[in-house]
Amino acid sequence: MNFLFVHQNFPGQYVHLLRSLLADNEIRPGTHEIVFMTEPNANFIEGVRKVTYSRPPPPPKALAPAAREFESAAMRAQAGYEGALQIRALGFKPDIIIGHHGWGEMLNLCDVFPGVPILGYFEFYYRIHDSDVNFDPEFPMPEHYFGAVRAKNTINLLAVALEQWGQTPTRWQHDTYPAWAREKLRIIEEGVDLNLCAPDPAARKKKLTIGPLTVSPRQKLLTFVSRNLEPYRGFHTLMRALPDLLRERPDLIVSIVGGDEVSYGAPPREGGSWKELLLRELGGRLDLSRVHFLGKIPYSDHLALLKRSDAHVYLSYPFVASWSLREALACGCAIIGADTVTVTEFIEDGINGLVTPTLDPAALRDNVLRLLADAKLSARLRAGARAYAEARLAMPDYISRYRAYIEEITGRPLIAAPAAEPAPKQAKPARRQARA
Repeated sequence: MNFLFVHQNFPGQYVHLLRSLLADNEIRPGTHEIVFMTEPNANFIEGVRKVTYSRPPPPPKALAPAAREFESAAMRAQAGYEGALQIRALGFKPDIIIGHHGWGEMLNLCDVFPGVPILGYFEFYYRIHDSDVNFDPEFPMPEHYFGAVRAKNTINLLAVALEQWGQTPTRWQHDTYPAWAREKLRIIEEGVDLNLCAPDPAARKKKLTIGPLTVSPRQKLLTFVSRNLEPYRGFHTLMRALPDLLRERPDLIVSIVGGDEVSYGAPPREGGSWKELLLRELGGRLDLSRVHFLGKIPYSDHLALLKRSDAHVYLSYPFVASWSLREALACGCAIIGADTVTVTEFIEDGINGLVTPTLDPAALRDNVLRLLADAKLSARLRAGARAYAEARLAMPDYISRYRAYIEEITGRPLIAAPAAEPAPKQAKPARRQARA
């Protein structure tokens, strides 16, 4: 089968599906031809032909705020269209196009490859109510910005109107879409590598050193992970809980992983980063000798911290769930998770984690202290987290669901059944001689 993948950051969330398709080629060479269209980057996967397009320039500042994101999407749609023309000119015609609809690259591919099915990733439908907007009263969104939020759905709406196929990874993300659009979207729960992301009981019996952080077996480690440190992932709630936590637990070491940019929300009005703002707010109340801001770290270090963690904090506005939450469950972390539906779709209070109010530092403090003081509770939650991952997040199950959907869309098996070998000719029976 011929595949065309599209994502601005190759390979994006398609790395595991790509590996599965490449494994088909190992079993039967030539089964699939795979082309991936993306912005330039240094990533490389043997067996995948990468075709790049130039990143569009930023939209003019003169545009109305509601039009800026669509301007970028329109330019990306044109770049994707021109890239697809080159792919077609080379003689490649996909049997299916798979990609992320979030930035617009896929909107015009139906014109280059008419009749070819498109399976798009629909990540999130922006809403004014019952979602991330105005969830946090500390950072209200003025009403005159609501139109710009609704306009962020322009790509979503155009993508749904292509009358193709779609998938999304969680029930809540699916439910953010209007009822008429949900019928076109399939929920395919994403998986993690349960062998790589696995509990390591020996981790808390030895010293761990990562960058400036060192934690001994006698100390407790609290972990927090976010792509960038910002209120959308409850960074402000964590920081405000830390002074009391550090005072109550002199044996506590804190690991905070994440960059200083903004992934989802807005930067502080005062300028600078959210980390700088909260450090100023907390002043001398925070013992920085025991709080380690590790920035963005290698994946192996990330997993080492999760496996050593005594308490893992995962907070979020009602928004897209992070891969790190799934990884923490698979590693058997004792998780204190936010009470938003983003998190409670994964965490059941007292079963595979503790649920805490997203914006309440005092409640977070109390839940962390309760967990650190109760070894039986910790063991039960760890076991529950791993059991949930094994039941719901196994990578082979995820890939199997994805492959089945591709076969359903294309009407073709990903690996054709081997042709039946002709039955060997049977020897004619020898003539029986007449008795004398």
